[in-house]
Formats: sequence, structure tokens, C-alpha cells
Amino acid sequence: MPKVAVIGCGDVSSVHFDAIGDHPEAELVAVCDPDQERLAKAVAAYGVPGYVDHRALLAEVRPEVVHICTPHNTHVDLAVDALAAGVNVILEKPLAHTLAAGERLVEAAQASTARIGICFQNRYNAPVQEMQRLLATGSLGRVLGASATVMWSRTAEYYLDRPWRGTWAGGGGGLMMNQAIHTLDLLQWLVGEVDSVSGGACTRTLGDAIEVEDTADLALTHTNGARSVFYATLSNAVNAPVTLDISTEKARLSLRDDLTVTYDDGRVEVTPERAAVSGGRGYWGVSHALLIGDFYAQLGQEGPFWIDPAEAAKSLRIIKVLYRQSYPAAVGTVS
Repeated sequence: MPKVAVIGCGDVSSVHFDAIGDHPEAELVAVCDPDQERLAKAVAAYGVPGYVDHRALLAEVRPEVVHICTPHNTHVDLAVDALAAGVNVILEKPLAHTLAAGERLVEAAQASTARIGICFQNRYNAPVQEMQRLLATGSLGRVLGASATVMWSRTAEYYLDRPWRGTWAGGGGGLMMNQAIHTLDLLQWLVGEVDSVSGGACTRTLGDAIEVEDTADLALTHTNGARSVFYATLSNAVNAPVTLDISTEKARLSLRDDLTVTYDDGRVEVTPERAAVSGGRGYWGVSHALLIGDFYAQLGQEGPFWIDPAEAAKSLRIIKVLYRQSYPAAVGTVS
């Protein structure tokens, strides 16, 4: 039974606590947060020791796994310390707030005997798994290209509640780092790795609240010759369903919660999404528990977890190219 600790007891930690509690072989043994109020609530809710310093937790509790659910700019230092102590890590996205920090974590993961997985949980969604399976068979022919949208809504209050979200120093970016990165990750994973990026990022409606982008568009060329377009915004009136459409020589795959595959011969197949079981927010997806369970099941095995820092760095690199193109006068700040 793995002993598990959670570092960071803010919003997204709820789905991690749910997954740990539902797992038959995981034992929560400690929580950590520098915010005394959040820490006290977690200690009271879960009945385990609380720490304000993650180093003290690692030394005194010696967990087998830590879940890191903290602001983006703290990800790498926390994960590197855990890996150096031989502790396995489940890290919330993104990999890091800068490319340099991300590369540091890639190197630390490669040097450690412990495992680390990054929470791109939407790869475990049932429709996404079916998309990947169909594309991998080759039966649909060559992938021609794709389009994706993330049209959501955020308010100034969302950023005032967690001020790090709206800054380059704390979040490493805005919309693309905190919301749209999940869909960008799916796009590059399903269609193929990206070798050229052309795009723009800007702030349309939240300029009084944040210094980062709330809107972005990209054109991507994949190494296999496919071309994709991507549009995302937090200026929509509502949180609309994420869309991801992939065109191949023999079919069109359309993801809108459920997956609809329309074949050129007229056949139509639908793969529904699972119902959410967590108390978390709907836009976090339904598959955190599946990723976490898969990570636990592979503890003790050789080789990296399949969504490791090197894999997670792919979407981070795309975003940072976009930022360098959009904010050339502030390259040192945005990358």
C-alpha cells in the first residue's frame, strides 16, 4: 500500500484527494501547504499531519508518492526535491512556468530512480482513447490535419482569488498555460509532434485584471505533414464544450464531449464520454482518477511513466514559441 502525501491544498487538490481516497491501495499520510488556513482545513478534513515545509514532510514522513498541486512557478523545485529524495511524483500541469525550469525537471527525472507523471488526464478520456486507437491502426489513412477550440469564460474575480494565475512570474502565461494546454496536448499527441508554430496571443477582455493572455490562435505544422489550427479564448460568454476535429483520408473524427466518427462510406460511430464522478469542476475532465490509478499500478516498474516530463515538455515548447512570437520585446519574461 503506497504512502501518499499531497503538497498544495488549493482548488485542484480536491480531485487528487478524491482519487487517493477511492483507491484501494493508497494511504494518505500527510498534507503540505504554506497557507495556514488551507493547511488547517486539509488536516481537519483528512485527519493526517500537516506541514508548511515540503522538505520536512519528505524527511519525516518519507512517503512513496507525492501529489504536487501548487502554483506553476513552484512545480519544478518541489518535484526536483522529491525526486532527489527517491519519492515518486504526480505533478499537476503544466510541467513548469518556463522552458529552462522544464528542462531542469526533464534532467532530474532522467537522473532519478523515482518516477514522475504529469497530469494530462484528458488523454485517458474514453473518446480520446478511441481516437488514439483508431489513428494508431492506420485504417483511417493518412492524417490530413485538425482544428481545435477552447472557448471558455473567466472573470477578474477568478484571478483576484489566486493572483499568481494572472502573471508571467507566477503562471508562466495565461490561457494557454492554465486552460488550453490540455487541448493543445491532445492535438499534438493525436495528430503528431509539431515542428513549426505560427500564432498570436493577446488580452481581449481581462486587461485590467491580468498581465498575461486571455486569447490565442495558432497554426501548427506537424512532422508528418499534417496542418492544424487552434483557437482559444477566455472571453466567451460561457464555458462551451472543447472541440477537436481530425480529418483523415477515410474519415472525420469530431470530439465534443462524445466522439463521433464519420466514415467516407457513410458509417457513423459514437463513443460516449464517461460521467464525472469527482466533486471537481467539470472542465477539469473526468479522468484524473484513471491517470492516478495507472501511475500507482506502475510503481516499481522500470522505465519512465508514459506522460513524463519529456512528454509534457512538448506542449510547453509550443506555447513558449507562441509567446516569443507574440511578445518579442519581453522574451526573457515570457519564456
